[in-house]
Amino acid sequence: MRHALPAAALVAVLTACSAVQPGATRPPQDRSRAPAPALSPTAVPSAQVGSAPPPAKLEFAEIARFDKPVAFAVREGDDALYVAEQGGRLRSLKDGRQTVIVDLSAEVSDGNEQGLLGVAFHPSGKWLYLDWTDDQGDTHVTEWAFDGVRARDRRDVLTQDQPYANHNGGQLAFGPDGHLYIALGDGGSGGDPHGNGQNLRTWLGKILRIDPRGKPYTVPKDNPFVGRRGAEPEIWAYGLRNPWRFTFDRETGDLWIGDVGQDAWEEVDHEPRGQGGRNYGWNAFEGGRRYEAGVAAAGATDPVITYPLHEDGNCSVIAGYVYRGAEIPGLRGHFLYGDFCAGWVKAAPVTDPAKGVEVGRVEQLSSFGQGHDGELYALSLQGPLYQVKAP
Repeated sequence: MRHALPAAALVAVLTACSAVQPGATRPPQDRSRAPAPALSPTAVPSAQVGSAPPPAKLEFAEIARFDKPVAFAVREGDDALYVAEQGGRLRSLKDGRQTVIVDLSAEVSDGNEQGLLGVAFHPSGKWLYLDWTDDQGDTHVTEWAFDGVRARDRRDVLTQDQPYANHNGGQLAFGPDGHLYIALGDGGSGGDPHGNGQNLRTWLGKILRIDPRGKPYTVPKDNPFVGRRGAEPEIWAYGLRNPWRFTFDRETGDLWIGDVGQDAWEEVDHEPRGQGGRNYGWNAFEGGRRYEAGVAAAGATDPVITYPLHEDGNCSVIAGYVYRGAEIPGLRGHFLYGDFCAGWVKAAPVTDPAKGVEVGRVEQLSSFGQGHDGELYALSLQGPLYQVKAP
């Protein structure tokens, strides 16, 4: 059964635009909650990091413009760049020319956090996947066969009812294991009113892991909750509020998750390759600090990056990639992330992620992208697609 969304929840935190806002409407901070001390940080194993410090500034060079771009992908054996627009169109960009590949504009819902939200290609390049919300606000992960020119044989892989219009997640990515990972927020409203984050009987507030080439999909036998009573077998990670963007380190296979906070803290979580089943704490914790005193989250994994909301215009964390390209040697081994409202972009060494430094600005940063060569891109909801370059 669907729940009516209060009118106030339809208003994005950002007044600068009426499009997708990954942070959701935030209720006033409950000052009666005494903030608990931050939990001790989770150590990140060493990874190859450039010997030089990151550049003081990066250049964000505009290479194209789209209509509210929110997600980016590349395809095996294809030198086009693919950009998803919130309004429902997936476009390719090649030699400066844009082509519409899929048009869902007549089917997607158009709320602040709804629409076409994610795109990924199967490692073989033969299939295309989109994450989008329909005219009822519910989530679809849909597959097309794709030959580089035409998308055909559309089918839904899975769907998820959404009780509210916010916290839809939307990220899709194939991991180093060849499986499809799918981000779903906690169902929306504020404070996780249905307790979905800690409930293993629902996909909401989770990252799922599936093989989408089944009928309609299959669950990998080594998923952490396969065979566990009272848990959905598709679940890979839980205790998430709105994992708007997550990425894999192409060198180590580690997972980096940007989880948008409630009313005090934004966080980035780090998961070493293959270590599924982790609980990231929501709604018992927000940014490593106690949020709901009565909610149990035993063994919750602490974030590796946190920063406060309501300071310097912060509102929603946007997770990027660990840089593994060749064009900016000093950036190698640094994780890029930013904030949607404040517009800053920071680079943090993977060996000490809390020590991020600002390296540039992108107004209304909505997502990052990574090319075949490991070079990075940034998307602005205002329209530009930027390539990240050395200054």
